[in-house]
Amino acid sequence: MGERKEKAAQTEAALKDAARRQFAERGYLNTKITDITAAAGRAAGTFYQHFASKEDLLQALLADMHGQAGSAFDGDDRPVHDLTDPTQLREHLAVAWGVMRDNRPVMIALFESALADGPGSGALWNRLTADTSMLRAHLEYLRERGQALPGEPALIAAAMGAMLSMLAYALLPVTSVSTGDSGSGYTDMQILDTVSSLLLHGLAGPAGSEPCGAGQSVP
Repeated sequence: MGERKEKAAQTEAALKDAARRQFAERGYLNTKITDITAAAGRAAGTFYQHFASKEDLLQALLADMHGQAGSAFDGDDRPVHDLTDPTQLREHLAVAWGVMRDNRPVMIALFESALADGPGSGALWNRLTADTSMLRAHLEYLRERGQALPGEPALIAAAMGAMLSMLAYALLPVTSVSTGDSGSGYTDMQILDTVSSLLLHGLAGPAGSEPCGAGQSVP
């Protein structure tokens, strides 16, 4: 990489890091571009050499999140995951939960940005369906091989994503990264086990099962 490209990459990374910090401290809507450049130690004009707008920067941060999630399955020889398999389902949920934890300021910014567009814009639905496209692909695979599903893959994937992202939005701000214990009293293991079991079995639970205790693994 040439010196100029290296400096440009460093500036872009500094702007992204500064944006995350500012979104965490001020919120997305209250953060100005000049706040980001000042926090990054860069001149205000350098922002537009990398991003067209604050929303464009947010989309770049979202793309980084998608890349982080995708890299967790790099080298996996399974072409499409079987989400009816408890282990594979939990793997997906755990990866998504970890990405949300690592990018909590971006999660908050995404919510604020979509809500600011208003309910009639469809921004939340569009973002939700885009962010759950991998889940939708897995569900379409299940349907193609004859698996009965409770609804259309796009709607199921969106419902799954909405459940997990709203839990993350509510719980991650008060969760200790070191212990995984949230102010709500639920650990990451309990949250992932509960959501996995709910998605696999619904409220009725698996046939012949006993009620699950807190933190009990998915059968």
